[in-house]
Amino acid sequence: MFFPRLRRHAKWMFVFLALAFGLGFVGFGVGAGGVGIGDIFRGTAGSGVPSIAEAEERAADNPRSPKAFRDLATAYQAKGRTDDAIEALERYLELRPRSVDVLRELAALYLAKAQAAQERAQIAQARVAYLAPGTVVEDFQLGGRPLEPDPITSAVRSRYEQEVSSAYAEAQQASAKAVDAYRRIARVQPNDPAVQLELAQAAQSAGDVSTAISAYERFLKLAPDDPTAHDVRRLLKQLRAQSG
Repeated sequence: MFFPRLRRHAKWMFVFLALAFGLGFVGFGVGAGGVGIGDIFRGTAGSGVPSIAEAEERAADNPRSPKAFRDLATAYQAKGRTDDAIEALERYLELRPRSVDVLRELAALYLAKAQAAQERAQIAQARVAYLAPGTVVEDFQLGGRPLEPDPITSAVRSRYEQEVSSAYAEAQQASAKAVDAYRRIARVQPNDPAVQLELAQAAQSAGDVSTAISAYERFLKLAPDDPTAHDVRRLLKQLRAQSG
């Protein structure tokens, strides 16, 4: 059955589902929520995490050592430096491109980055709604013309609208990178239905409907009698209708 195979990936599926649940609140049509990425990785790093200075020195001295970059990524994660951890894992994958565990870790970090960007966008939206509501005053007119907001209000609104736009763009880019990481896993393990399910869910959360459809179809081909197959078929029908 499929579920015993899925349990092999339970840890990383939990990371994906928790983060995707949070990042989908505004842009991706998933419920609000989330989990701190620091809490997740603190559970895996343990007490033997090297200092950033030590890990950076080892990586600089051993540029062909995958372990040096894995340790460097762990050190960065422990300090909440997600972008630096991503860069270290990408360097690791240049040396070990078929490492599924590292690809899953990379996908989780990209999802964490997308979640953080979504949260920034939500905060900026709340601020603009409070500090500069509306673009014109609709309910009071002078000489038949609506009153325009004052220059300060306009400047505040413009600033936060740019912040919202930038944050959403970052969230979309990061979630697309997460999808790419799962796509790379699928190339390494093309016959694992759990991997196809992970890819489909990541793509769906990122709004990549075509990739989600392809991965769900591949899942059904690999595990047509799985207990989840009925739900996947129903979801596929919805996604195909959505894609037109």
